[in-house]
Amino acid sequence: MLPIAGLILCQSILAATPMADRAPFEEKIPGTLVKFKMVPLPDGKVTLNGKTHEIKGVSISDTEVTWDLFDIWAFRLDQTSEEQATGVDAKSRPSKPYGAPDRGFGHAGYPALAMTAHGAEEFCRWLSKKTGKKYRLPTEAEWEYAARAGTTAEPSLDEVGWYWDNADDKTQPVGKKKANAWGLFDMVGNVSEWVVSGEGKYAVRGGSWRDKKDKVGIGARAEQEPKWNENDPQNPKSRWWLSNAPFIGIRVVCES
Repeated sequence: MLPIAGLILCQSILAATPMADRAPFEEKIPGTLVKFKMVPLPDGKVTLNGKTHEIKGVSISDTEVTWDLFDIWAFRLDQTSEEQATGVDAKSRPSKPYGAPDRGFGHAGYPALAMTAHGAEEFCRWLSKKTGKKYRLPTEAEWEYAARAGTTAEPSLDEVGWYWDNADDKTQPVGKKKANAWGLFDMVGNVSEWVVSGEGKYAVRGGSWRDKKDKVGIGARAEQEPKWNENDPQNPKSRWWLSNAPFIGIRVVCES
């Protein structure tokens, strides 16, 4: 289960600019039927751990990245059989994981899971190349700002999140719980989400389906531990998949 490694408290959120001139948009992957929704964040400021961060000109996916999208990159579904056979772009695509990548939880409409931070970053690079836009992981401040959606209060967990008491021991399809005030689903629970901290390190936020109620919320935070990949038989361990972390996923941001 994910520990809350020092509860992160947002000391202030100032949503300074309305989103009238920036509308949500739908992104479609060329050559596929896969699409996803991006929601612009109001320009503003967030204070995290005593430091104020300006949030400006970014949109964030309204749900966690699903297998529908992640499969295209991870399993090279956008390539012809000839390109796959000759290894085109192979170094920037993951090796196949051991066993079912979704752990039997569910695939279409379910959050992609168990990718490493390196894998998440490579996915964002591919997504940027495919769309011609700048996609990346959220900074920790951006994630906090998006999750709080203009308030410092914690949401009602049963209304917005999947966790130990209600998740039936697995992830659930995205977007089935109540969205926050900015139209974002599953910001807490379901899968914990990779973010980039102010020091350029990686952490996961929000808690997940396998965490008890007191370990899930906007303040939930953890950094990778060796046990997240302890059953990986490779030496060195895989750069792409975390064998023991079916509770980690991603959400993406796009710079305008």
